[in-house]
Amino acid sequence: MSSTQMKHDRKVLKSFEYEPQPLNKGYTNKTLYINLSDKNIKGKDVTELMKDKFIGGRGFGLYYLWHATRPETKWNDPENEIVIGSGPIGGITQYPGSGKSLCVSISPTTNLPIDSNVGGYFGPYLKFAGWDSIEIQGKSDKDVIIFIDEIENKITIEEDYLDTKDAHVITEKLTEDYALSEDKKILVAVVCAGSGSDHTLIGCLNFSHWDKRRNGIKIKQAGRGGIGSVFRDKKVKALVVRVKEVRGDRNNPAELEPIIEAAKSIHKEIHDYDDAQCRMRSRGTAHLVEIMDAYHLLPVHNFKFGQHPDTPNIASNVWAEKFTQGLPDGCWYGCTLACAHAIDNFTLKTGPYKGDIVRVDGPEYETVGGVGSCCGIFDAHYVAELNFYCDTYGVDTISFGTICAFAMECYENGIINKEITGGLELNFGNKEAAMELLHQMGAGKGFGKIAGLGIRKMKELFAKEYGADPKFLKDIGMEVKGLEYSQYVSKESLAQQGGYAIANKGPQHDEAWLIFMDMVKKQIPTFEDKAEALFYFPLFRTWFGLNGLCKLPWNDIEPADNLQTDEPAKVPKHVQNYCDIFSAVTGKKIDKQELIAQSRRVYNFQKIFNLRRGSGLRNDDRPPYRSIGPVTDEEYLSREQYYDERLTEDAGVNPVGKKTAEKVKLLREYRESQYEKLLDAVYKRRGWTKEGIPKPEMLKEIGMDLPELMEIVNKHL
Repeated sequence: MSSTQMKHDRKVLKSFEYEPQPLNKGYTNKTLYINLSDKNIKGKDVTELMKDKFIGGRGFGLYYLWHATRPETKWNDPENEIVIGSGPIGGITQYPGSGKSLCVSISPTTNLPIDSNVGGYFGPYLKFAGWDSIEIQGKSDKDVIIFIDEIENKITIEEDYLDTKDAHVITEKLTEDYALSEDKKILVAVVCAGSGSDHTLIGCLNFSHWDKRRNGIKIKQAGRGGIGSVFRDKKVKALVVRVKEVRGDRNNPAELEPIIEAAKSIHKEIHDYDDAQCRMRSRGTAHLVEIMDAYHLLPVHNFKFGQHPDTPNIASNVWAEKFTQGLPDGCWYGCTLACAHAIDNFTLKTGPYKGDIVRVDGPEYETVGGVGSCCGIFDAHYVAELNFYCDTYGVDTISFGTICAFAMECYENGIINKEITGGLELNFGNKEAAMELLHQMGAGKGFGKIAGLGIRKMKELFAKEYGADPKFLKDIGMEVKGLEYSQYVSKESLAQQGGYAIANKGPQHDEAWLIFMDMVKKQIPTFEDKAEALFYFPLFRTWFGLNGLCKLPWNDIEPADNLQTDEPAKVPKHVQNYCDIFSAVTGKKIDKQELIAQSRRVYNFQKIFNLRRGSGLRNDDRPPYRSIGPVTDEEYLSREQYYDERLTEDAGVNPVGKKTAEKVKLLREYRESQYEKLLDAVYKRRGWTKEGIPKPEMLKEIGMDLPELMEIVNKHL
């Protein structure tokens, strides 16, 4: 009898026994492949080429996805894959932020390879169970649960037996059912989506971890690009992994002592300086809300404005009071930065769980900015409730907030009306309408089905069906490449405009967050300076995704003497920590130059992947104008003196006597010309042509002149 049969009556559709490979220097050297169409399960060898050129995590995911798909593969074709893994460093317990999973797939909204990183225990546990990553391909004809069991060394595809589609119930139930005992729930991790992933293209994946102090589940989200929608299209109800134990040496590093030494240093920094620097341990990323508002960077009313007088209602002190304080809120062992906060004993006011007392994981800053200020909602309870239902429905909070705000601006401009929305009065600030829109997404009903398509498809529909002006929709529809913007106003930071729009996967802040360097600290004044920053920072963040790391311990905590270093924005001491840790885990000695070279290989591979799929050229890197400057007279007048100064000092235009519409036009001409110059500078620094195509000589220099890549590049040249 199986060790789980006592807990639930399961029907096993396919079983696969395996001999686990011992972890050695951060790798098992095996990956798991599952095809749901024919129920084929097998192990694959990790090659030296994969480790040398793709490292792990996001790199392995892109590598497998490239070989599994064709240029014309659609997101809902059976051959599309979801690949999940961490990386060689992922799973160490000594250094904070070392438990990330990276998820890769062809996105429903962008039609491009998407990568999304997430906390929780699944990625490290998958590795401990014997697998560096998992590929899921094909489609099941019925809902299934995939169970990966280190205890019995067995993989099973099981028929779904649950009567729910909602993540907070699924994760609790499966943790209960697959744990061998109450005290071993911490050795089980679950990945699932939710009912919203069934009905929208912006589905997210929820990754669980058991919180012993709360005696319950917490979840983190791989939110971007609709991977949850792919998950549910394949009819996967959940992934479950169960391990024997967690130990500090399970990665079997080449050397443990250098990891311990680096860890001692940063844990002391967190202890000594977090309260004065970012307050991650008490407020998490929500500490950014009032900072963004102070610098006109908080998205308000679909990114029209950067400040609002009601921001104090959703500022970090409000969340600090709501978060349960004093608990070890890391989403992986050993993370003393502990930013994964939660609101316990939260009573829901709406929806199918109205009256239930639940746990809200978060909200993070991106959620507060998205479902809150971007939609004009400055009610903390509604923000938290929207957060909860987005998570349990498996809907990306960032995309939902940006989509809802776009719909609200269209509603207020008469592009859509109550007849089209089914009675929803989508004015900015209408929290009840926003809440109902989300519930419709969860149920696959009403206007929620239209909003769930994402902004790019909404723009096409509104122009075709309702006669909206395509140019206006393009200006205010905050998406690039089909991915909705994350929650920073970039109008006054040319570098951040590029950081968003040039990003391979679309405008996500995890690639390059340069607003403060550019706009506040004035550290990168020239085009060459900005291009250098847009060369380095996306590559450094790419490296985290190759290794299973969180970005926050890098520069959300800084040594006391960091400002005295040559490059304080890079936090050189922490960069050296990462070089030391990678070398200690893998036995391959690297320096900061090789760290960047590792990322350049994968970053340019993903760029060529985009080219293979019909994207990735200069025109694909142009953002909506609202991310560059004021689209409407209303926006200009909200900061008229400031924009008049920008016309005078930056553009060399005297605004006196000019009508607002003319000033908007003149500022636009200047700023769009500046953006084109930025593209030229960035492409040159990255070794790309003026159309954004990687040059053959650069690919050869970094060792990525692989025949299959050169074939794509040469076609475009």
